[in-house]
Formats: sequence, structure tokens, C-alpha cells
Amino acid sequence: MEKIGFIGLGIMGAPMAGHLLDAGYAVASCLHRSPAPQELLDKGLTILDDAKAVAAASDVIVTMVPDTPQVEAALFGAKGVAEGLSAGKLVVDMSSISPIETKVFAEKIEALDCHYLDAPVSGGEVGAKAASLTIMVGGPQAAFDRAKPIFETMGKNITLVGGNGVGQTTKVANQIVVALTIEAVGEALVFASKAGADPAKVRQALMGGLAASRILEVHGERMIKRTFDPGFRIELHQKDLNLALQGAKALGVSLPNTATAQELFNACAANGGAAWDHSAMVKALELLANHPVAEEGKAAEQAA
Repeated sequence: MEKIGFIGLGIMGAPMAGHLLDAGYAVASCLHRSPAPQELLDKGLTILDDAKAVAAASDVIVTMVPDTPQVEAALFGAKGVAEGLSAGKLVVDMSSISPIETKVFAEKIEALDCHYLDAPVSGGEVGAKAASLTIMVGGPQAAFDRAKPIFETMGKNITLVGGNGVGQTTKVANQIVVALTIEAVGEALVFASKAGADPAKVRQALMGGLAASRILEVHGERMIKRTFDPGFRIELHQKDLNLALQGAKALGVSLPNTATAQELFNACAANGGAAWDHSAMVKALELLANHPVAEEGKAAEQAA
């Protein structure tokens, strides 16, 4: 089995690396802001001095960090991944970052006689822990075939969607759908609650019809039960929608509802909610309605 380097042991990265260890892969990482989770150390995670050392010790190097600048620093900064690469190694970025910069990063890695895949994921912390992530991959077929057994330890729906950068483009499209669906669910539950209906029972009824969705199931429940610990932080979804709006401007495309969703996230962030789960977008809608879906501190009835 190939040796894996995994850089980024956060909310998503830690359980993803855990699944690799569970599958029998040798996994190495390096530390940034916080200690490695003890659970991973108990499973055999090796901690090395820096990203250069991780790359030198690994056949496949995975990055899972918050944004484009962090990926660039991990790959090309001092003692970064690029300094530890040798011919034939594979770099897989599973972060959600700029499709344009992704193409630049891929060209730099390929110039070192190595291979590059952009493979952002969807499914959040729940999907990371359950190894049920959707993985959207951009890059060459041969590199995808090599990485697929690794992806299969972390996800279920794994698709090569095109060349380098197309995986990130697909993730941006995914984040548009997710944000707009959160907004729709939030509007529906605010409306129903202010009209006097029990939002938990409304959600239960809607789950049996055409309005059913994973967002209604998971994030609708969060809105009702007031469980806004991330999850997926609002500030990260703001970053993804910023990529969408920047890309739309460059392409000459109008994304009016994406812009609205971003403004609702901005309102949450302005009120101290940058680190809330993105389902907390409903709080901005509640402010506009002067009515909460459910009272804070009260766990409403959970839909079946």
C-alpha cells in the first residue's frame, strides 16, 4: 500500500485521515496550530517536522486546509510539500479553493515530474466521520485511477469530472446549491413557525414530498433544535460563495440568489456568527421576520 501524507487535521481532515489509518495505510502528518488528535496517534499516525518531511516520506500527499492561501503555503512555502517531492509522487488537494489557482498549482507540481488532482469534498463533518463524502475530482485519468482506492476509504460518490480545476469548479457549483437550499429551508421554517405551525411537524411532513432533501433533513433539524456548532462554518461557506461570485463576474454570468445567500451569511458574520454552522443562516432570516423558528435553549420535537 502506498504511504500517505496528510496535511490538515481539522474538523474534516482528522476523521478522513482516521479512515485511511483504519484501512491499513501508513499515514504521516505535521502539526500547525494544534496537537494531533490522540485517537489518530493511537491508530499509528506519524508526526514529522514539516510538510517537506511529510512529502519526502510519502507516495501520495493529501492537503485538506481552509482556503487557497493555505494550500499555496503548504505546497510551495518554506519547507513545503514541493521541496520534499521526487518524480512520480501524487499530490491530492481535497480543500475547497480557487479553480484558477488550482490550475496554476497543478502546473507547478507537474513541472516537478509529479501528478496533481483537485478533489474537493461535500458532506461536511457528518460525511467525513461516516466515510460517505462526495468527492469531485479534476485531473488525469491515470492519477485518478491511482488515487481511487484512497478516495474509497473516505467517500461514496467519487467522480472524475474533468481536468485540473474542474473538480474545484464542481465544488463551487455544489456550494451554490447547498447555500440556496439552506436559505429555502430557512425561509420555509420561519414562515411556518410564524404562521403558528409546529416547525418540527412541518419538516416531518415535507420530508415525505418533493421538497425532501438532505439539507431539509439535517439542517432543518439544526434550525429547529438550535444546534449551530459546526459542522461547516459560515466563514468557509462565505469563502466558497466568494469564489462563485468572482467566477461569475469573470464569466459574465449573473448569480442573483447566490449573492442574496452571501449577504445573509454576511449578516450572520456581522453578528458574531462567522464560526456558526452554515445552517445558522436561518438566524438572519429570523431577524428579518422578528421571529425565531424555535426558542433558543429549547430542543423542539425531533422529526422522525
